[in-house]
Amino acid sequence: MKHIVAAALLGMALGAPGWCSAQEFAEYQNIPDGFKIDFPGAPKVTPITWKSEHGFMLPARVYSADRGRERYVVTVVDYSGLEQMGIERAKSCPAGAEPCLGSDIAGVGYWKHDVRGAVLFATARMLKGNVTLDELTWQQEDLVEGHQVQVTNKADGSRTFAFIGMHQMKLYVVEGTVPKGYPPPALFQTSLGWVDKDGRGIRYQTMY
Repeated sequence: MKHIVAAALLGMALGAPGWCSAQEFAEYQNIPDGFKIDFPGAPKVTPITWKSEHGFMLPARVYSADRGRERYVVTVVDYSGLEQMGIERAKSCPAGAEPCLGSDIAGVGYWKHDVRGAVLFATARMLKGNVTLDELTWQQEDLVEGHQVQVTNKADGSRTFAFIGMHQMKLYVVEGTVPKGYPPPALFQTSLGWVDKDGRGIRYQTMY
C-alpha cells in the first residue's frame, strides 16, 4: 500500500490530471453494512443480488460515486444467511446427495466452504474481465486482511485498484478506477475502516 500512497502524492505534486485533493473527499459511514470510507460526494446505493461460488443468491448493495472520469465503488455482500440457505437447499436435494448431507468441515450445501472462499472467488471474478493483472498481493485495511488487486483495462487503459476482504460475514469489494495516466486512488483505498452497530469505529489489536 505504501507504494500506492507514494505514487499518488507524487502525482499531486506534479499536478497530474484528475487528482482529487483531500478536501474534495468526505467520510461516508454506513452502520448497517459496517464500514466507513471517504467518497467524493454522497454515494448512490443500489441493491443487487450476488451469486456465490456455490450458486447461492445473496443480498448485496453497491455504493458508487463518480468524480469526473474517476469511479469509486464499494460492494458489500451479506453472507450471514448462507447457512440457512444451505439448509433450505438440502430439503430439495435428491436423497443421499453428498453436497446436501453436510459436515463439520463443509457445511450443508458447502456453505462453510463458500464463506472460506468468498475473497478468492471475488478476486477471480474481477480477473475474468477484459483486463491485465498488474498486482495481486495480501493486504490489510484496519487489520482486516484480504487481497489487494490492481488491473488495467485492455480497452481504454484505465486502472482499477481494489481491496477485497471479509469482515463479520460480509464480503467487501472496494474499487477505485481512474483513467490512463491518472494517479492511483490512494485517498479512497486507505480511508476504508469498520464501524459497529452504534457507529463507533472498530480497531483490532491483532489481525482479523
